[in-house]
Amino acid sequence: SHGNKEVFSCRGILLAVQWFWDRGHKDITVFVPSWRKEQPRPDILITDQYILRDLEKKKILVFTPSRRVGGKRVVCYDDRFIVKLAHESDGIVVSNDTYRDLQNERPEWKKFIEERLLMYSFVNDKY
Repeated sequence: SHGNKEVFSCRGILLAVQWFWDRGHKDITVFVPSWRKEQPRPDILITDQYILRDLEKKKILVFTPSRRVGGKRVVCYDDRFIVKLAHESDGIVVSNDTYRDLQNERPEWKKFIEERLLMYSFVNDKY
């Protein structure tokens, strides 16, 4: 949302990570589809990609798998990675997604998502 739905803003990810880091939360994991490492296309803009590599080196960011089959991109369902890790580590999920489909997938996830989903917004560069 930092890129106003016009561009994928890696800086927005960094601002969110920094907000939690500044408040003493050091166990932070960011999931991003691996295709975000690719050269951006004119119809899928991305800014400051170096931030993704920097966060990956610091073991904060994990790229979820994707591959090409017959010239088409096949991506995994990264929402499942997010909810599973947060549930197993007694963490929180920071997202504006409500994960309705995953709430119905596992009963223990429903209560967890209802109680541990932290939605957010940006005002310019303020998280």
